[in-house]
Amino acid sequence: MKLYYAPGTCALACWIALKWAKADFEVQKADYASAEFKKVNPLAQVPALDIGGKRAMTQADAIFGYIVEKHPEANLGADDNILGRFEYAETMSFLTGDFHPAYWPFFGPQRYTVDHSETALDNVRKASFARIDRVMTYLDELIGDSEHVYRNRRTVADAYAFIMSRWSVRTPKSWKEYPNIARLFASMEKDADVQAVLRESAA
Repeated sequence: MKLYYAPGTCALACWIALKWAKADFEVQKADYASAEFKKVNPLAQVPALDIGGKRAMTQADAIFGYIVEKHPEANLGADDNILGRFEYAETMSFLTGDFHPAYWPFFGPQRYTVDHSETALDNVRKASFARIDRVMTYLDELIGDSEHVYRNRRTVADAYAFIMSRWSVRTPKSWKEYPNIARLFASMEKDADVQAVLRESAA
């Protein structure tokens, strides 16, 4: 099993989840522009997880689901009751559908304007800050007085939220200004698997 990643991306959250699950896997840094990687994922995006099938698995949330089901003993997913499953699905949908997209205009402003002057692109970036603050505030509320995103225990949602929240250091309001997210970070930064992924992905 091989995970394709790029430094700083949400693929690192999949890497952390695989480590937490004690899965047998290897990693490979993706070259978005290469024909070889486009065969792995025609969208030229990470994460991509090759388990030897006809095509690689893509989309972070779907990969998290595979990891959770493949390694139930790790208990990285939802509580096994209807409300627990709903709350978990709602949390993951928020991270995938609201949190991640809030950063898209910041990282890819050219996609949101036909004016590609530096002034116009900078205005798009600045416009993204309010939405980023909104999703960061909501995540802070989800965490509450705990150290986790879901029901005060470790799940793949912690890895997902942690990796994406790190992007906020490039905005006017970093994760350090959200007290509950800062508490999650303090917990994650003590985790040996998390630190290994951050160290190895930056090498």
